[in-house]
Amino acid sequence: MMNYVIEGLDLASLRPLFGASEAALRERGALRMVVTDHTGFPCRILLEDAPRDASVILLNHVSRDGSTPYRASHAVFVCEGAGSAARFENEIPPVMRTRVLSLRGFDRAGMMFDAVLTEPGEAEAGLAHLFADDAVVEVDVHNAARGCFAARARRV
Repeated sequence: MMNYVIEGLDLASLRPLFGASEAALRERGALRMVVTDHTGFPCRILLEDAPRDASVILLNHVSRDGSTPYRASHAVFVCEGAGSAARFENEIPPVMRTRVLSLRGFDRAGMMFDAVLTEPGEAEAGLAHLFADDAVVEVDVHNAARGCFAARARRV
């Protein structure tokens, strides 16, 4: 299998949200929530489920930018005050191990080349299948049930 890396969202654009007032969050189309169930609030910075009673921010995130038909955005959770983005090399992050996932393989032009659905525990096999074709340079991982962006796997 090709070597790959999966990283949490970059903190630079998210830090201004941490500690912001409810009104300031609303202005950006975001809101603060408190985690009530350990499995329903996947943090896109840490790439793990946020712990119960943690403060998270729900915001719209553009996961695929650019001038292609595949430009995409969706709601995501981030743990308020997360210190640094997680990085996984040739390893599936905790948040992706227990969910049904949609893996969408993209080529260098930003066009979807192939896609697969995986059951819990099958994400690594799905990535191996997509990265087996040299045309696939990155794979966008989405939670299948709600459709939201989970993370991106990139060839390294």
